[in-house]
Amino acid sequence: MTVLTTEVPLEMAGMRLDAALAELFDEYSRSKLQTWVKAGRVLVNGENLKSRDKLEGGEWISLDAEAEVVVIAEPENIPLEIVFEDEDFLILNKPAGLVVHPAIGNWHGTLLNALLHHAPQLETLPRAGIVHRIDKDTSGLLMVAKTLQAHNDLTEQLQERTIHREYHAIAHGRMIAGGTVDEPIGRHPTDRLRYAVRDNGKEAVTHYRVIERFKRHTHIQVKLETGRTHQIRVHMAHIRFPLIGDPLYSGRFQLPADCSERLESVLRSFKRQALHAAKLGLVHPTTGEYLEWEQPLPDDMVNLLAALAENDAAQ
Repeated sequence: MTVLTTEVPLEMAGMRLDAALAELFDEYSRSKLQTWVKAGRVLVNGENLKSRDKLEGGEWISLDAEAEVVVIAEPENIPLEIVFEDEDFLILNKPAGLVVHPAIGNWHGTLLNALLHHAPQLETLPRAGIVHRIDKDTSGLLMVAKTLQAHNDLTEQLQERTIHREYHAIAHGRMIAGGTVDEPIGRHPTDRLRYAVRDNGKEAVTHYRVIERFKRHTHIQVKLETGRTHQIRVHMAHIRFPLIGDPLYSGRFQLPADCSERLESVLRSFKRQALHAAKLGLVHPTTGEYLEWEQPLPDDMVNLLAALAENDAAQ
């Protein structure tokens, strides 16, 4: 038995309790949630309500949940590069190309399948303990809870924006200086695979600084204040510095002027967005200690940076 807590978003004002629970705790079935409401295991600001009662938004809901299988997926023996693990959570270095969660077209061979093989008890956790995601073709650090308590704690840290997330990226264009992009992000109005800066989107804040400039490209460090889908990719494209290799946001492939044969070969073979989750910091959900991990750039990005530097030196 464990207690999960969450705040009701203001946009849920007027929604029935049972409908709100189905969205806020979508890892559990509606019938299970309604059973828990009737059993008095759901508290709204410390009080028992009925399923039909309306919410005002801003309330705190606590749910006394019991462990049960909530993930239906096949365990698969897929190698994992684990950089830290204890009884509460693990940190892993995800390679580019590995899908995080099963979906249409990718029901097998995902990180979730690998996690269920590594730790079968994760089948009782929402999304097998995966607290946040990075895109299939983004490499780097990812955290996975191993208990409901840890999952709840790490999710709250994400919501409170106290998780430190730092990325490295290589963008088209030569940046003059770093800055901040504070623009809301939502679904693209016509292309359901993409996201875009939209007035009616969700708040999204991205901080970036220059690590190294090349003649026509820039190696940058990016820090996330929020964690929207495709956030870095959308924001960098919005300020006209799309990431190298980004299939959705960088537009038609073009070679830069004065491009050497080696750089041309590297650019043509770079088939993913040049983005790596390099640093992750959090407060341990049990000990309260601040922990931080850093993962160096993968070989493909190191090779890309080397080719850019060689091309500049030859000019």
